[in-house]
Amino acid sequence: MQHCTSVVFTQTRAILGKLPRVLQLTSHLTTSGRMENGPEGAASAAAATTAAAGGEPAVQKTEAQLKKEAKQRAKMEKFQAKQEKMAAQKGEKKSEEKKEKKKEKEVVTYDIQTPPGEKKDVASEMPNAYSPKYVEAAWYPWWEKQGFFKPEYGRKSLQEPNPKGQFVMVIPPPNVTGSLHLGHALTNAIEDSITRWHRMKGKTTLWNPGCDHAGIATQVIVEKKLQREEGLSRHDIGRDKFVEKVWKWKNEKGGRIYEQQRLMGISVDWERAAFTMDEKLCNCVKEVFVRLHDEGIIYRSNRLVNWSCRLNSAISDIEVDKKEIPGRTLLAVPGYEEKVEFGVLVEFAYPVEGSDEEIVVATTRIETMLGDTAVAVHPQDDRYKHLHGKFVLHPLLERRMPIVCDDFVDREFGTGAVKITPAHDHNDYDCGKRNNLDSVTVIDDSGLMTEDCGDRFKGMKRFHARKAVLEALKEKNLYRGTKDNPMVVPTCSRSKDVIEPLLKPQWYVNCKDMAAAAVEVVRNGELKVIPDFHEATWYRWMENCRDWCISRQLWWGHRIPAYFILTVNDPSIPPGADVDEKYWVSGRDEAEARRKAAERFGVSEDKISLRQDEDVLDTWFSSAFFPFSIFGWPEQTEEFKLFYPGTLLETGHDILFFWVARMVMMGLKMIGKLPFKEVYLHALVRDAHGRKMSKSLGNVIDPVDVINGITLDNLHKLLENSNLDPREVARAKQGQKEDYPNGIPECGTDALRFALCAYTSQGRDINLDVLRVQGYRFFCNKMWNATKFALSSLGEGFQPRFEAKLSGSERLIDQWILSRLVAAVDACNRGFENYDFPLVTNGVYNFWLYDLCDKYLESIKPIIYGKDEAAKETTRQTLYTCLEVGLRLLSPFMPFITEELWQRLPRRSNEAPPSICVASYPEAEEFPWRQENLEEELDFVHEVNCRARSIRAEYNLTKQRPELYLQCSDNSVAGMLNKYTDIITILSQSGKVVTLVDQAPPEGCAILTVSDKCTVHLLLKGMVDASKEITKLEGKKSNLNNQVDKILKEMSIPDYENKVPEQVRQRKDERKAQMEGEIEAITKAIENFQKLL
Repeated sequence: MQHCTSVVFTQTRAILGKLPRVLQLTSHLTTSGRMENGPEGAASAAAATTAAAGGEPAVQKTEAQLKKEAKQRAKMEKFQAKQEKMAAQKGEKKSEEKKEKKKEKEVVTYDIQTPPGEKKDVASEMPNAYSPKYVEAAWYPWWEKQGFFKPEYGRKSLQEPNPKGQFVMVIPPPNVTGSLHLGHALTNAIEDSITRWHRMKGKTTLWNPGCDHAGIATQVIVEKKLQREEGLSRHDIGRDKFVEKVWKWKNEKGGRIYEQQRLMGISVDWERAAFTMDEKLCNCVKEVFVRLHDEGIIYRSNRLVNWSCRLNSAISDIEVDKKEIPGRTLLAVPGYEEKVEFGVLVEFAYPVEGSDEEIVVATTRIETMLGDTAVAVHPQDDRYKHLHGKFVLHPLLERRMPIVCDDFVDREFGTGAVKITPAHDHNDYDCGKRNNLDSVTVIDDSGLMTEDCGDRFKGMKRFHARKAVLEALKEKNLYRGTKDNPMVVPTCSRSKDVIEPLLKPQWYVNCKDMAAAAVEVVRNGELKVIPDFHEATWYRWMENCRDWCISRQLWWGHRIPAYFILTVNDPSIPPGADVDEKYWVSGRDEAEARRKAAERFGVSEDKISLRQDEDVLDTWFSSAFFPFSIFGWPEQTEEFKLFYPGTLLETGHDILFFWVARMVMMGLKMIGKLPFKEVYLHALVRDAHGRKMSKSLGNVIDPVDVINGITLDNLHKLLENSNLDPREVARAKQGQKEDYPNGIPECGTDALRFALCAYTSQGRDINLDVLRVQGYRFFCNKMWNATKFALSSLGEGFQPRFEAKLSGSERLIDQWILSRLVAAVDACNRGFENYDFPLVTNGVYNFWLYDLCDKYLESIKPIIYGKDEAAKETTRQTLYTCLEVGLRLLSPFMPFITEELWQRLPRRSNEAPPSICVASYPEAEEFPWRQENLEEELDFVHEVNCRARSIRAEYNLTKQRPELYLQCSDNSVAGMLNKYTDIITILSQSGKVVTLVDQAPPEGCAILTVSDKCTVHLLLKGMVDASKEITKLEGKKSNLNNQVDKILKEMSIPDYENKVPEQVRQRKDERKAQMEGEIEAITKAIENFQKLL
């Protein structure tokens, strides 16, 4: 009977545990019920009125009825005026309350006058709560001034070997195109945590910062700015003045990027910051180009390139977005008022010369048929064998085109015949080379049809020509139909223009041998790629590596150090063509190029006339030398000898080929050494919905706005001041409104950094909910309060022991927390060594939040507030060790709060380091205190406490201290728990704790099971009034029944299914089902309470 009573209590409360939510839902539903007379009720009322009226004219009312209605309206207006007045008063009151609340929540800032670079004053009292603005003030300038981030720190000479080793890493230089986003912040957070860990391990550490000139991206931004502000194009002002404007823009924006990185707390050596257009980096670029050109690895060729008509430049593969469409789709294209049709396959016929036959071909780009120079069929296709060697006639131009045989034709696709346009399609270009076909360019650099298209089409825009060609084919009765065709439309990521493959003379790098070398170093283990599943991508790209087009038709960037020999003042030497390699020379300057030209043609230098190539080099070309160009190569500087090769390259996996592979190829080719030993590739940051970060979606967030917080209005203003199209601004604003209806709260740098690293799991992209970062700000607050309590517990005169050693007087709970500390130390080091960031963040987070704050600090309060001085001293020493080591563990992720708190702790000796960022990182070997058996026992004890506290929470027992009975399976379990009854009493807030083996607990207990070895019984007899609970529940049940009846009545109107919208009916059904479930739960709860009477 006693056990039954306990179960009844537990079952009853299990149901009632939901009641606070039930009450909340009930309240919400009641409000919704009143709102029923709003939009939903209006629909129902309208339906009912229509039904009553039956569509007939309204009945005319009597004078008495009209007077009565007028009187009612007057009464209603008076009532509404009164309600509005009361609401206004209530609103004012609320507004005043909000103002008061706001005053209470004023941000605490650090207001002590501290000259930049001087150490922050930590002698003042700690603020009551954690404030990022207070904590993060003043530390960074002091770190910089002290030189903590320089490899020279703590070393007499860099040439002197460091027995602990060296760590060198270059930052992936962000583009100098505006502000950083959360993707950059992730890179910074990961790289800084790695760098700080290595530095704290005692290694000579250099993390070299820099910034990339970002040729295309920067030129596009400055051109738009020039057009918007001055109404001019770059051609209006000329190359030199335009480049001046770009430099001016760079000097403004480049500083902004570095400011953001300083706010992120990154520990780079700023004195070594490099910009890819700096003189020493330019010299390196020239040197590499000239050497590779002289060797024949860089060469000039006329080939198809990805051409942006909008930018008037070739672009790299990484700058091409591939838009997948399922079939016929209209897309907006820059420069066209109407949308353009894509995703269709147009079939048309070519007449066979000298016969009545025709060959039907199909294309997704009908305008390119003006550049067709052949039709290809498979040599084994029986349908066309009789046509081998014959010709077709171009219907719109005077052109006779051969029917060629080529194995690349898919016999099963379409008609098995393919139109060949060598000048505008990559596959056709290769086919044209194999079959010695002419290449006719029919689209020019600006996207206009050329003279080779004939008078009817020349000068047309390419997509206008698309329609015109189709009409012309219909006129000649050669159009054979159009059908949907799923396809990929290549677009320029910068200009959003549709990419046009065009034949252009460009500079190329022969990558064959360099790529083979890059494959070999990964295969033999010289270069480690982490995570290793990226190796498959590495091999696939490198083993199929095509020659690299490195020219760009821009003005901003490294101008190509190649010179065309315009004339040789010698009648025996004819003038050369642009694609003729013989007439191109390279040089570190024009004088060197002139010497080479003179030697080549055997004439004196004064007979040579040169023109430097107008184009610039692909940005990725100069970036490929970053690991050695920043140290002054080709000069054999001391820095180059000391810091090349580096240790690690850390970056996003999306640029594995475009940057990482090219650095490896160039390092091996130019220096003969790998630029780094390991590559760690982190995942990409996406928004909370898994979408790629995009300005047009409004989900590109400046990390500074997460650090400082920002209102929704100010987020909108950032969009309004951007380069986005007005339509994109509207779309982006809507996205921001949905994701950040209340803006972004202030989270602080430490919380942002920790969140980004905690999210970083090898092998998957990061769906980052910015608002989740706020949770780590609360974690900072928990640490702040814990340290504040700990400092008051240590007392003013506390002096930690010279070394962290056990005294032998530690209680079990002290031994346990120290064992948990060692476990955290071990997890953190293993995580850093293996780039397993969640292992590190979880280890240190769990130690601080759950082990130290929730358990240990609570359990030691009786000791701290007690009178046993010896016990106090032991506890204080243990507490100090946990705080000091715990802060060092966390420092690589949260440098600001750990510095602030660490500086407030007393030191073990006067020789302690000046800053936590140059203190030693804890090693498990320092603390031989791990006791896994003890941890297992305490884990079980904490499960007991969790169950007891769960029951307390369910019954809302805030002040009462009920008795706790632990029903154990045997004496060994009881004996183990008896060792910890003092801890259980404190943490479960119980009056007393009793272990039972063969005895039954008293009647009137709520029970929860810990495991098959132990059940928790909390004595509630006399603490819960069953009659009172029943009365409350019956009232709630009655209220819910009334609401259900009201919904049923609304559902019973004539023709309900047809007259009330489906969405409204669905909501009513859901609300009815929900309330009926609540009624059922309350009914069961009443029955259980009745059993206790």
